[in-house]
Amino acid sequence: MSGSSSDRLLGPDDPPVYVIERTAGRSPFVLACDHAGRAIPRRLDALHLSAHELGSHVAWDLGVADLGRALSVRLDACAIAHAYSRLVIDANRPLDAPDSIPTRSERTRIPANEGLSATARRQRADEVFAPYHRRLRDELDARRAASRPSLLVALHSFTPVYLAEARRWHAGVLYGRDPALARLVLEGLRGDPDLVVGENEPYAVSDATDYTIVVHGEQRGIPHVELEIRQDLLASDAGIARWSERLALVLQAAFPRLPRT
Repeated sequence: MSGSSSDRLLGPDDPPVYVIERTAGRSPFVLACDHAGRAIPRRLDALHLSAHELGSHVAWDLGVADLGRALSVRLDACAIAHAYSRLVIDANRPLDAPDSIPTRSERTRIPANEGLSATARRQRADEVFAPYHRRLRDELDARRAASRPSLLVALHSFTPVYLAEARRWHAGVLYGRDPALARLVLEGLRGDPDLVVGENEPYAVSDATDYTIVVHGEQRGIPHVELEIRQDLLASDAGIARWSERLALVLQAAFPRLPRT
């Protein structure tokens, strides 16, 4: 984005837009963590929200940053995690989606996001949204140029209760047009009789509500899956270790079973 530093949203004291782990990882898997962070640009004054609100699930996917790091180690996989809160701009929404810059998250109103000018919206897109997706694109481009296989795994977490409704699933396996990897992962997770695993539940992938899987997975024609883990299961070191091990085993078992093109 052109212009002087005073024209920019992000200043020198703001953190980088994304965090990347294991750039030299040998795994075919690339991990994307769209809602791993809760940073707010200083110029936005915490969006006038409380510390409690910014630490809750309305601002980020609790547990995903730790899960992404642990899974990156287990798989020896490159992981790219978005560092800013989805309340600034949602890294997994098309820019024209109504909730790309949300004015409400569950029951929390975000008045600082109401009535934004086109310039303010574009500033967030250029400085907070685009660099993360550019880095994902560059990673996948480099692997393709090196004739390395790539499988995209988008990691998310969901609340045990949403709008007073309890969610029975331990995890969800999401996909859109191409179910190949997702079906194998679903089969692997459902092999544990103690798990309740949703297929496109509690969410489903669509062009209107998702960006990462659609753009970097479907449009590239590479195997992909979006995984949702219930947040209370990621609330401890033991939970992170258990789920990173479980997902690593399931993903590693799925890879050789994918049809080769």
